[in-house]
Amino acid sequence: MGKGRQFLAFITKELRHILRDKRTMLILLGIPIIQIILFGFAIRNDIKDAKVAVFDPSHDVATQRIVHRLHASEYFEVVYYPTHLQEIDRLFQEGKIVLAILFNDRFDERLRHTGDASIQLLADATDPNQASMMAGYASNIIALCQQEWMGEYHAPARIMPEIRMLYNPQMKSAYNFVPGVMGMILMLICAMMTSIAIVREKEMGTMEVLLASPMRAGYIIFSKVIPYFALSVVNLITILLLSVFVLGVPVSGSLFWLVMLSFLFIIVALSLGILISTVVRTQVAAMLISGMALMMPVMILSGMIFPIENMPVILQYLSHIVPAKWYIRAVKTLMIEGLPVFFAVKEFAILAFMALFLITVSIKKFKVRLQ
Repeated sequence: MGKGRQFLAFITKELRHILRDKRTMLILLGIPIIQIILFGFAIRNDIKDAKVAVFDPSHDVATQRIVHRLHASEYFEVVYYPTHLQEIDRLFQEGKIVLAILFNDRFDERLRHTGDASIQLLADATDPNQASMMAGYASNIIALCQQEWMGEYHAPARIMPEIRMLYNPQMKSAYNFVPGVMGMILMLICAMMTSIAIVREKEMGTMEVLLASPMRAGYIIFSKVIPYFALSVVNLITILLLSVFVLGVPVSGSLFWLVMLSFLFIIVALSLGILISTVVRTQVAAMLISGMALMMPVMILSGMIFPIENMPVILQYLSHIVPAKWYIRAVKTLMIEGLPVFFAVKEFAILAFMALFLITVSIKKFKVRLQ
C-alpha cells in the first residue's frame, strides 16, 4: 500500500504540474482543436465560386443560356463582362479572375445554321489542378447546353471549347508548389531557428550575461539573427537554382525584385522568431510553437496547397494575417506570371508593414522580459 500511495502521489504531482503550466495545456488541448477545425473546413480540393469573366460580343439567346448556367452553378461566379480582349489580360494580371470564357460573334446564328460554334476557355494555370477542374466543370456545363439545343431544334449542334492554360501551358505542378515551398522553408528556418537560438541563451542563463555587457541589447539580438539571415539567403539561392535547372520553373519576371521580396519576407520571419522567444522559456516550447503555430497556417491558410477562395469566410479573413500568403502571391506574380513589380506593390507594402510592426513589438517585448 505504501508504494501504491507513493505512485499515486507522483501521478497527482505530475498532473498538478501540467495543469499549472498554462502553455503546456494550450499545446496539449488547444492545438488539436485548431487542427481539426482548420483541416475540416480549409482542406477542399473542389472548386467553389471561382471568379469568371465573360467576353460576349453577340449577347444572344445561346450565349446567355450558357452564362446563366455557369452563374447558377456552385462552381463559378460570373463577375466581369469585359468589352475588349485587353481587359481580360488586365483582370488576369490583377488576380481578379481565374477563368475567362470567350464567345465568337453571331454565336446563336452559327449554331442554328451551321450547327457549329466555338468557345474559348482561358484558365489561370499557376495552380494546374484548379485550372484543370475549372476547365472540366465549364466544359461539362457547355456539353449539357449542347444536348438541350439538339433536343429542342432536332438538329445537330456542336460546340467545341478551346482550352488555353495561361502562365503554365505545360501544366507542370512545380509551378504551383515552388512558391509555396519557398515560403514554408524560409518561414520555418528563420522563425524556428531564431526563436530556439535566443531561448537557448535564456535557458542557459547566458543571455543576461550578454545583456550586462557594454553592447546594447539591440545589437546582441541582431548578432543572433544575422547568421540565420545569411543561411536563409543560401537556402533562397539553392531553391531558385533547383527550381530553374532541375524542376524547369523559369524566373519569368525580374530576378532583382524577386530577391528583394524574399529578403523582406525573411525579415518578417526573423521578427516572428524573436517574438516567439519572448513568449516561451524552453527550446522545446519554442520548437512546438514555431513549428505547429507557423507550419499549419503556411500550409493551409497561405494558398500553398488549397485555394483560399474555397474556404469559409472567417478563414479567408484569418489568412490575411499570414505573411506567407502575401509572399506566395507575390512570388507567383513575379516568378511564374512574369509581371512587372507594379502588380506586386500591394504584397510588398503589406509585408513591409508586417516587418516594421513585428520588429517593433518583438524587440520591445524582448527588453521588457529580460529586465
